[in-house]
Amino acid sequence: MKLTSEMIKKKARELGIDDVGIASIDRYKNAPPMLNPKNYFPDAKSVIVTVMRIPRGTYRGIEEGTHWHNYTFYAYNRLNTLFRPKLTYALSCFIEDYGWEAVPNYPAVPERNPSRVPVAEGKLPGDIVTNIRLIGVGAGVGEMGHSKVFLNPKFGPRVRLGSILTDAELEPDPIIEPGTICNSCGRCVRECPGNAIPPITDPDKKLTVNIGGKDISWGDVDMGRCTLTHHGFNNTISPFHKNAFPNMEFDVGKAEITEEEAYRLCYPIATAKWTKTPYDSSDSAVIDYYNYVMNHVGYFAVCGARGCIRACMDNLEKNDRIENKFHNRFYKKKSWLLSNTKREKTGRINPWREKWLDKNYPGIRKNEY
Repeated sequence: MKLTSEMIKKKARELGIDDVGIASIDRYKNAPPMLNPKNYFPDAKSVIVTVMRIPRGTYRGIEEGTHWHNYTFYAYNRLNTLFRPKLTYALSCFIEDYGWEAVPNYPAVPERNPSRVPVAEGKLPGDIVTNIRLIGVGAGVGEMGHSKVFLNPKFGPRVRLGSILTDAELEPDPIIEPGTICNSCGRCVRECPGNAIPPITDPDKKLTVNIGGKDISWGDVDMGRCTLTHHGFNNTISPFHKNAFPNMEFDVGKAEITEEEAYRLCYPIATAKWTKTPYDSSDSAVIDYYNYVMNHVGYFAVCGARGCIRACMDNLEKNDRIENKFHNRFYKKKSWLLSNTKREKTGRINPWREKWLDKNYPGIRKNEY
């Protein structure tokens, strides 16, 4: 049965998908081999990219410093792993009803892949994980922002993407010219609390891949610092970390750490337990909130994309570079940051014990250590 691009887009709109783009598979011929969709499905002729918006209001709680887990649930993890994939699945079934194979492609993190020996001579090592942002560029649903965050003409950086590979040959959409949405304002660089995004003017801090005949460039983001900040190891944006480690003056913005090392540091701490004591009001979790949100969602995102999304969307809205408009500005006041320095002078062994003793038994600790 005949299947057209317009039929797929019409179905996507009926399902509630916010935007759809289509690319011919040959646009990705220069993509790195481990990220190339052709190496996932060699018979693919077309790539369909689905776009789901992030509601701007999911950032409100973090911006006010009063509510965090809506961001993890509605703007990040569950939008990416539950709400959006259900619609991608339904669209894939629609395509297969017309006799064409559809491969719904989960936007996994390629750099977290395990190293594996190829299953046969001449094969690439597993797993092939396409770069969903490069796929999106090739399908004409947006461009790469300097911060590596994907920018859509309708919603700017407030999107999550999915893709479907198919052997149906479909009419492709035009690629958006780089620089159509991003105006190189540098807000993402200045307002990233992890100092993870390089200066726009630094030519040595750019990555470039040719997609569909166009050179697509973005900043070579320090993903170790980004991951530490995103997962709340940065005192300046996480009151939860600050409460649990009041004496730690670790400066994420100067950290030399890889993304994988950052994951291995943040996730164990998020689920870590420690002995409850009479002078410590917390339960046995090292960081109460992280343990709470991990139990509910299995993920925790803390920084709220302060530079790469919130500052970026403010700039794009002010400069009329995206279509989704609002009656009111997002920022009502200057966005907050916490100090990285100690809140107060404490002892060197156990600040919770020392504070409790000093309050209830002044002088009892003299010459104790």
